[in-house]
Amino acid sequence: MKAEGRGDIEDHEAKESRMRHRVLGGTGIQVSPYCLGTMMFGAVGNTDHDDCARIVHAALDEGINFVDTADMYSAGESETIVGKALKGRRDDVVLATKVHFPMGQGPNQGGNSRRWIVREVENSLRRLGTDWIDLYQVHRPDHTTDIEETLSALTDLVRQGKIRAFGCSTFPADEIVEAYHVADRRGLQRFRTEQPPYSILARGIEKQVLPVARRLGMGVLTWSPLASGFLTGRYRKGRALDLSSGRPTLNPDRFDPAAPRTAAKLDVVEQLVAVADEVGCTLPELAIAFPLAHPAVTSVIIGPRTMEHLRATLKGASVALDDAALDRIDAIVPPGTDVYPPDGAWTPPSLTTPSLRRRAAGARAAV
Repeated sequence: MKAEGRGDIEDHEAKESRMRHRVLGGTGIQVSPYCLGTMMFGAVGNTDHDDCARIVHAALDEGINFVDTADMYSAGESETIVGKALKGRRDDVVLATKVHFPMGQGPNQGGNSRRWIVREVENSLRRLGTDWIDLYQVHRPDHTTDIEETLSALTDLVRQGKIRAFGCSTFPADEIVEAYHVADRRGLQRFRTEQPPYSILARGIEKQVLPVARRLGMGVLTWSPLASGFLTGRYRKGRALDLSSGRPTLNPDRFDPAAPRTAAKLDVVEQLVAVADEVGCTLPELAIAFPLAHPAVTSVIIGPRTMEHLRATLKGASVALDDAALDRIDAIVPPGTDVYPPDGAWTPPSLTTPSLRRRAAGARAAV
């Protein structure tokens, strides 16, 4: 057997240091500060299942033990890929997935009802090739379903051993608090985690969501640290934007260089590039280090599409921002502000449904 050299020992110690585990929301489950997100596995990103499996294995070899997916990612294909990749290594991984978005054409093929949750968890277990899910998350709020109904169904799944804990994703602070009190009053288990969007360009959750999560002892795993690619350095002011691959192909309007929001993002990017230069790191390294500096954040989801993306991300895993760097970022994007609304975030029905913010015509006329 080959003796372990000093260089191998130092590499191992470096991995252990940068992937020092954190407790997930008081569950006792230990997770790495980076979580491998798999939204880009499958039809919307990397269609090569073997290559995706290699990315999973490389992430695990680098010390990541936390993997996040969802039933709706590429209509279940992502879960299938993850399940195949974890064969033989399942016990070493904290596996998270999500439920909510439609998975079929019928009116009951999505949402947060007991009917759908107890059915869809079985589909996720089958696709993932596992007997249990460590963290089962409600992907978005559902105002057609009483939160007690949702919590009751999830509590039953914990008691049945099909899931170990459950959480929510992209819930506003008031609904997190409501769910907490309903669980307390009804003797149900509660949301242990929240998964919100968080980046230097989208800091809105610092106002209420992160303080509430911290006060309630919830774990927080954040998504989109690269702001849909704007913090990769790929899109720069005064340069032609490459819209032929990646996120721009999914949402081209969000990358329109003529749009004021796009211009605002590009202006901020130029200032952040200067900060990264001062720190001695790349822009994406700065971006991914930023959410981990918040004391409420447990883990940051990284979502590589290729092995190169994964390696570039992990290369900056040892970057830690000091107060001077964080002060510079605060001066560019003040705490609690959004340069743009996070892509894919939830908008409450009170804003999207006119009938919820307009009196009926007859009632208006009677005033």
